[in-house]
Amino acid sequence: MNVHLLHPDRDLDLEVVLPQHAGTVSDDLGLEVLLDRMAEGDERVRTACRTVLLAGLEDARAVRYRQAVVADVLRAPEVFAGLYEVIVAGLELAKRSYSGLFRDAPDALVRRAVERLQVSTDVLRRLRQDSAPVRSDLRSEGVTRLFELFATQLDEPYLREVEAQLEELTFPRGVLFAARLGRGAVGTGFELKRPRPQGWLSRSLDRSGASFELADRDDEGIESLGRLRDQALAEVAVVLSQASDDIEVFLRQLRDELAVLTGVARLHAALTAKGEPTCLPEVVSAPTPKLTARGLYDPALSLQLAEQVVGNDLDADDALLVLITGANQGGKSTLLRSIGTAQLLLQAGLFVPAATFVGSVGGQIYTHFGREEDEQLRRGKLEEELDRMRTIVDRIRPGDLLLANESFAATNEREGSELARQVFRAHLDLGIRVVVVTHLYDLAESLYRTESARGVFLRAQREEDGERTFRIEPGAPLPTSYGQDLYRRIFGESPSGTAAAEDPSQGARRAPHPQGGA
Repeated sequence: MNVHLLHPDRDLDLEVVLPQHAGTVSDDLGLEVLLDRMAEGDERVRTACRTVLLAGLEDARAVRYRQAVVADVLRAPEVFAGLYEVIVAGLELAKRSYSGLFRDAPDALVRRAVERLQVSTDVLRRLRQDSAPVRSDLRSEGVTRLFELFATQLDEPYLREVEAQLEELTFPRGVLFAARLGRGAVGTGFELKRPRPQGWLSRSLDRSGASFELADRDDEGIESLGRLRDQALAEVAVVLSQASDDIEVFLRQLRDELAVLTGVARLHAALTAKGEPTCLPEVVSAPTPKLTARGLYDPALSLQLAEQVVGNDLDADDALLVLITGANQGGKSTLLRSIGTAQLLLQAGLFVPAATFVGSVGGQIYTHFGREEDEQLRRGKLEEELDRMRTIVDRIRPGDLLLANESFAATNEREGSELARQVFRAHLDLGIRVVVVTHLYDLAESLYRTESARGVFLRAQREEDGERTFRIEPGAPLPTSYGQDLYRRIFGESPSGTAAAEDPSQGARRAPHPQGGA
């Protein structure tokens, strides 16, 4: 039996090797916040969801297949969460089943396999019963195929027959087997038989006389019969152990795939409970990159705030470069993380935090975000930035996505701009998508002049009084990030030393919304 909930032609592999930069991407995009909400303390859910998010899919057909399954799960999240819990509890019970002192003895192996199979049979019955009420309401290929398996191959007559066979294998009437005498009077050709009825009538009618009883203290005779019993049960022990292993492999696989879907449903519920929009993105197969969004926001930020966050619209179809400039604390870095997270979720085949989203399936996602100064002073900040970029350059390929947040800001504007300009243009020339947040005007202005044909240029907005709207809209770079706004808010006066305004409330402007970011 195959699960195939998350892939059309194979099961989920949690042993897959994640990209070397996966940890960096997770840290820069704040994925741990999402994973905390998905897991709710369940490490199995966290591990499975992290693998799915960071491994990603590179085929649009596979993305759409998984999206359809996710849509079914979001229609009945409590059903899928219940199936997950049934399997987790059943596997834990089977793990604690009889092991005995002589674990390798056929008799002990048979008993343990029977107990495990009894537990698995009960789990399979619960899966069929719990999925039946919604089976006709769900439409994805993956869920329909799995639930059809429950309904047809695991129907009640079949499960009752399995249970009857397992009851026989507990040997309530003893073990009956046949054998032949081989060379040297050694038993051979052992064959297990169905025991005859053992009531008083059957015993009184037995005139064969081919029976005997062992004396209570005949230890040697008891050991000899035990060896014969083990020989008779050896083949049965192998078959039963293999059967119980096979069913548990299926249940563990189903558990892991349901763990992912359970985590997805939990994250979806947390966001929609706040009134945040979500959608299953439209996946486009196109020779040029597609990126269009309405109401796009950072889900990690939303989960950390009591109120809803500001979403942004984005029209960047066919653009290799997206450059974001504008007011400090205006939401530039937040939009960058929003784009990266949305693309990661799209390529995982999951829902996206936006009202609508259209995107193309790409390759790997790389991040180059600013870091704190090396506390051990082993190297300077610029050297550290260049070293991380060199690692990215060695690995990144055409079709991949690079997210750069204030790269090369550790040196002066002229040098930082020139370094960034050369690096970003080289990426663009190779067909690598680049999304950049920068306050380096020299860099932004030069790219605006030379890359308008393959770029989209956005600017964080501010009100005339300096308040941030956290809206990012199309706009050419400006030679200021409005740092004086922050100065006035913090010090209550302009940089020249004059009062910020005659209005006394000016010195107590509200702090920027946490969405502001860079």
